[in-house]
Amino acid sequence: MKTVINCETNEVIQRELNKAEKDQQKIDESAISAAKAEAEAKAHAKAALLDRLGITAAEAKLLLS
Repeated sequence: MKTVINCETNEVIQRELNKAEKDQQKIDESAISAAKAEAEAKAHAKAALLDRLGITAAEAKLLLS
C-alpha cells in the first residue's frame, strides 16, 4: 500500500503499488538487507580483533587517537 499526500490540498490517497514500484521495493529491501549483513559482519570482525588483541573498544580508541 502506498500513501500519497498532496500538501497543497491535504488530499490523502492510498493505493496499491504498481509493478515498477513493487520491483523497486524488492531491490531496495535486498540492498538494505545486504547493508545490514555487511555492517553486522564488520562489527563481528572488529569484536574478534579486539578480543584477539585483549583490549576493549575504548582502549583501541585511545590507541588510535
